[in-house]
Amino acid sequence: MTEADAKQLIITIVEPLVAKPDKVDLQLVEAGHFIDFNLRVAPSDTGRVIGKHGRIAQAIRTVVYSVCRDDSHRVRLNIIND
Repeated sequence: MTEADAKQLIITIVEPLVAKPDKVDLQLVEAGHFIDFNLRVAPSDTGRVIGKHGRIAQAIRTVVYSVCRDDSHRVRLNIIND
């Protein structure tokens, strides 16, 4: 799966969860052996994406990590709270 496919997958998962889907922003940053997906949502939607005890965020990470199986780079999903 390419980075563009992974990016689209994350957006497809996150947009139905939030109240303001137009505020969903996902940036791709390559840093060494990592590919970081930095997710920003509206401040009022941060809790919806993280979930109780981080369960929703962990579920999203599990899906993304399982489809992004490139041995040369590791994938990280960061939820940025501004």
